Amino acid sequence: MIAFILATAFSVASPAVAQEAQAQTAGEQAPAPTAQAQAPAPTPPSLSPSMTGPLKANPNPFHVDGGPLGPVYVSGVISGLGLVQDNHFPGDHSSRIDLSNGQLIVQNTQGVFQFYLQAGGYSIPTLGTPYFKAKDYVKDTYGYLPVAYVKIVPTSNFNIEVGKLYTLQGAENAYTFQNFNIERGLLFNQTSTINRGVQANYAHGPLSISLALTDGYYSKKYNWLSGTIGYAVSSKDSITFGAAANLGHTNKSSFATPLVLNNGQLYFLSWTHNDGPWTIQPYVQVGHVPEDDSLGILHSATSYGGAVLGKYSFNDQWSLAARAEVIKSSGSVSNGAPSLIYGPGSGAWSMTLTPTWQKGIFFGRIEGSYVHAFKTVPGFALGSDFDQKSQARGLIEAGIIF
Repeated sequence: MIAFILATAFSVASPAVAQEAQAQTAGEQAPAPTAQAQAPAPTPPSLSPSMTGPLKANPNPFHVDGGPLGPVYVSGVISGLGLVQDNHFPGDHSSRIDLSNGQLIVQNTQGVFQFYLQAGGYSIPTLGTPYFKAKDYVKDTYGYLPVAYVKIVPTSNFNIEVGKLYTLQGAENAYTFQNFNIERGLLFNQTSTINRGVQANYAHGPLSISLALTDGYYSKKYNWLSGTIGYAVSSKDSITFGAAANLGHTNKSSFATPLVLNNGQLYFLSWTHNDGPWTIQPYVQVGHVPEDDSLGILHSATSYGGAVLGKYSFNDQWSLAARAEVIKSSGSVSNGAPSLIYGPGSGAWSMTLTPTWQKGIFFGRIEGSYVHAFKTVPGFALGSDFDQKSQARGLIEAGIIF
């Protein structure tokens, strides 16, 4: 039933494909612009990856002539962060200085055959989890080429991507520069980040659809079907519904491939409202892991979560982003349910505040966050002995987006 529903309904908004319209008259030279009629500025290309703000991509990225591929754009992000925290996990520290992004992005956006390459180092700080330094995160997850795919674009409304792709799960993006906040949230921690496979995207008017067959949580077993459907209700409001499910079962377990989550399902519904300086995005998310004795999952478990993300732009340089969220899971130690948060049946809530400054390619932001867990199970909670119920963090991130 899950497979049928996904295959017929679920989809996602795909990245826009930049198209340049050129009109030329054979043998006729265009007149030179006069003081009264100056040539219009070129339209900035629509480049990946998606960025929800408040950080903005460079509107004039460096590009070279790619011959039959059209312009090939070279952009990227270089940034570092500092972190202080209490109740840190074993192996973590009360303070850190690290690289958050050292990534180079190369892509083209024209023609039938396109490509996207994102290479370099990165860390993905996430609320309520240990902080892993960039060199360790890269080694234990997606390598120094985390995203790389080819795109076949037969029409302006339809395209197919094949390779290492951004996930269709959840409402937050992968890397720090793509999101409202530096850290990803509690709900994000239930989703996959990067997966490998094939994805089809369709967009027409207010409707956008994507459907993907991938390896889920980076398992190398291509049995995950996922997708979203997005609809622009008005010029200010859009909604997105998404779902994903493992169509079989996968016994792989690693840092990038959590056994329990990789054998589950995920559903989310989000609404985005843009009105002048305001952007508000509330969403709800449900995850479910069915019982599977062959994998040691003795009882099913479900997580229920909701979040509100938002930002307010004071001017072209300054903005303030915030996030509030809560998540709860079912099950208990006695019935053998798996831990989805901080032990079977546990939950947590969080608050995050992120003032941001950006001028041209330079940016800086600070962040304060707080996580409070409830109904925790000893051995699954926060802190060096896994028995604490809260964690506060302060971060600072600065760098360039070129």
